[in-house]
Amino acid sequence: MEEVDFGIAGQVALVTGASRGIGRDLVLALAAAGAVVGAAARTTSDLDHLVAEVAAGGGTAFTVAMDVADVASVRRAVAEVEAVHGRIDILVNDAGLGFNHDALDVTEDDWDQMMAVNARGLFFVTQAVAAGMVARRYGRVVHISSQAGLVGIPRHAVYAASKGAVTMLTKVLALEWAPFGVTVNAVAPTFVRTPGTAARLDDPAFAADVVSRIPVGHVGTTTDVAAAVRYLASPAAGLVTGTVLVVDGGWTAQ
Repeated sequence: MEEVDFGIAGQVALVTGASRGIGRDLVLALAAAGAVVGAAARTTSDLDHLVAEVAAGGGTAFTVAMDVADVASVRRAVAEVEAVHGRIDILVNDAGLGFNHDALDVTEDDWDQMMAVNARGLFFVTQAVAAGMVARRYGRVVHISSQAGLVGIPRHAVYAASKGAVTMLTKVLALEWAPFGVTVNAVAPTFVRTPGTAARLDDPAFAADVVSRIPVGHVGTTTDVAAAVRYLASPAAGLVTGTVLVVDGGWTAQ
């Protein structure tokens, strides 16, 4: 039996939405595993402390200025990373918007903003990075999706639509690029405690309702998400593509 290879040391990774929450902690996790990590966000000053934290822990990270809703910005940023580092081996699409609406209150602007980042932005970042992966015949693409892309959740019509798009993009891109050694997968977490969700999860009634829907009895952590990403980004996951790895404590199994 061959040894299972979870190693990503020396690989060049790019993480979008890296300034806070899950994205920030994914940068830390991938760097701790030995990857050279590009932390991408619209404002790079938001990333300086993160890069310093990675360096203090003995890892390597660098900032990438990228607005995922601006295709020109995306293509420019990817070209700059490839020019300096030679390649991108791992792409983690974490950038996303997550506000909720009653369906009858959704405006055109609400719809357009969410789709511009969660679906359109994700696609064009992936397209830009995958061109190099296909040419080199190796790559790992991991989208951070949501359980809302798999089951209906009230007040999440637009968000769920955008994450449903991620589910189908994952499947189609996986099929197109499988012959070139590029895998495309998604991780779909349940509610994860981050600075962005803390206000809602600190509401006892809201938290109790959420936890009542999660059979394991608690919300997720960024470490839970990082573990799934680390696996899918590794050589060990070479036969896994076109799938959504659900990290939800059993929410969607019901």
